[in-house]
Amino acid sequence: MLTPEQIESFVDDGFVALRGAVPPDTVDACRRDVSMQVRGTGVDLEDPATWDRPVVRIVCPETPPFAEAGTRRVLWEAYEQLLAPVPWWHRPGVGGTIAVRFPHPDNPGDAGWHIDGSFAHADDLWVNVVSKARGLLVLFLLSDVTEHDAPTEIKVGSQLDVARLLEPFGEDGASFRTVSAQLPAATFERPSVWATGQAGDVFVCHPFVVHRATWPHTGRVPRAVAQPGVAIEAPLRLHADDPSPVERAVQAGLSAP
Repeated sequence: MLTPEQIESFVDDGFVALRGAVPPDTVDACRRDVSMQVRGTGVDLEDPATWDRPVVRIVCPETPPFAEAGTRRVLWEAYEQLLAPVPWWHRPGVGGTIAVRFPHPDNPGDAGWHIDGSFAHADDLWVNVVSKARGLLVLFLLSDVTEHDAPTEIKVGSQLDVARLLEPFGEDGASFRTVSAQLPAATFERPSVWATGQAGDVFVCHPFVVHRATWPHTGRVPRAVAQPGVAIEAPLRLHADDPSPVERAVQAGLSAP
């Protein structure tokens, strides 16, 4: 269970780190599944001679180890604490995509500041102020990640800026690319936190948090991070009297000067 202090930190900062959320045997099995799938792209995680690109993206495997990882009690309890009473999908797995990044000097092409899209529209991913279809962003560390291993960089408190930015678009929303391109300068002046830690750590983030991949990867081994969303079955409530922590952050952003 999240402590009251962790919940308040989530509202203010936009994320909470759950250390050791996935046990070592499960995350090891997940990594073997990732290795097998990446091998299909011509890259062997155990053979540096095949690391000919900075990143390989795969769809998260729907295997028993990932089902075990995604349904950990500590995670589902955290999701419930952060989203209830907004209903969310208890997915029997992890989902989303996995970014496997390699020690490589080339620009991966995906390292720009952005927020993630929530729903499909007009051949792109869109997002709106009530975060249609997506209640949380989750980062599963499937390998150890240090500051040298191209960790995800998170702008602390940026969900507040994004809520204000999204408000004029209303419930129709806009492409996540449009929103990301209009982020205010103040967002980039916010402090950063890097999603580093040991394999099995999980970062649970507000859906509006601004983040980016970093590069180059200057470590010695590939790193793998799954980055699914937690789907919600109803939109966020902007004027609720009993707001969830996710909704409280949006309300705080909308009411800020």
